[in-house]
Amino acid sequence: MKIGIISRNKKLYSTRRLIEAAEKSGHEVRVIDALHCDIDIASSAPAIRYKGDTLEYFDAIIPRIGASISFYGTSVVRQFEMMGTYSINESVAISRSRDKLRSLQLLSRKGIGLPRTQFAHSSDNIKKLIETVGGAPVVIKLLEGTQGIGVVLGETAKAAESIIEAFRGLNANILVQQYVKEAGGADIRCLVVGDKVVAAMKRQAQEGEFRSNLHRGGSAQIVKLTKQERETAVKAANIMGLNLCGVDLLRSSNGPVVMEVNSSPGLEGIETATDKDVAGMVIDFIEKNAKPHKNRTQGKG
Repeated sequence: MKIGIISRNKKLYSTRRLIEAAEKSGHEVRVIDALHCDIDIASSAPAIRYKGDTLEYFDAIIPRIGASISFYGTSVVRQFEMMGTYSINESVAISRSRDKLRSLQLLSRKGIGLPRTQFAHSSDNIKKLIETVGGAPVVIKLLEGTQGIGVVLGETAKAAESIIEAFRGLNANILVQQYVKEAGGADIRCLVVGDKVVAAMKRQAQEGEFRSNLHRGGSAQIVKLTKQERETAVKAANIMGLNLCGVDLLRSSNGPVVMEVNSSPGLEGIETATDKDVAGMVIDFIEKNAKPHKNRTQGKG
C-alpha cells in the first residue's frame, strides 16, 4: 500500500513514528508538505502537483495539518478525496474540528457534556456574560488558539472583565467558559482510533499554571478511564466525523466534559506515558479500512 503523510516536517516525532510503523508493516510511505502542493482544478481529472511534478497515486493519506495552515491544508486533503484517495480524517471533519465554536455547537446538540460556554461579538453586559458561566474564575479562549496559546484564566470578575475588553479591543473572537475547579488543573487526553479509545493519559498542569498542555510544561501519566469517559470520547470523535483524534476531557462533578477534539493529536506524549504503539494502531486501522473512493464526503461540502 502507498501511504502519504501530509506533514510539514518529516523529523517531527508523530510523523517519524507513523513512517516507522507504516514501513514496518511493509508499506511505501512518502511525506508531503501541503504548502508545496499545487491543486489542479482546471483539468477534467483532479490532480495534485508536488514541487512541480504530478503526484503519484496514494492508497491512503494521513493528514497532519497544523492550525496555521488549516485552510490550504484541508484544500489539499479535499483534492486527494476527489481523486479517490482514502483519508483517515476527511477534510470536512478536520475543518469542523478546527472551528472551536462549531465543534461545541455540534457536541452540545448531541448531548455531550460540556463546560458552560458563552460566545458574544460585542456583549452589552460583560458582567452578565461572566455570571452566566458560573462566575469567576472563568477561562477565556481565543477561537484560533492552539496548544494552550490564547487561553487565559480570569481569576476574579474584575480581571476577567479586563481580559475580555482587551480581546474585544483587538477584534478577536473569544469564548468565555466555566472553570471546572474540581479538575484540579488536570485533564485527560483520550486518543481515539476508529470507534475505540486506544490510549489515554492524564495531564497535570505545573504549579502556578492552569493549562495542562505538555507544551506548557505539564506532566503526563497513564490513567484508567471510566466507561462513561470512554463512551464520551468515542461519541465526540464520531460526532466530529474523525477516525483519528485526541479528545480532551475534564472530570467534573457532573461527569466528563469535553474541552476540545483535536484532529492532529501529537503522539509523543501519549506513547511515552502509556508505552503503547499508537502509530502502529493507526496503520492497522488504515489497512482494514482504506479503499478507493471510500470517503463519505468525496470532496463535497
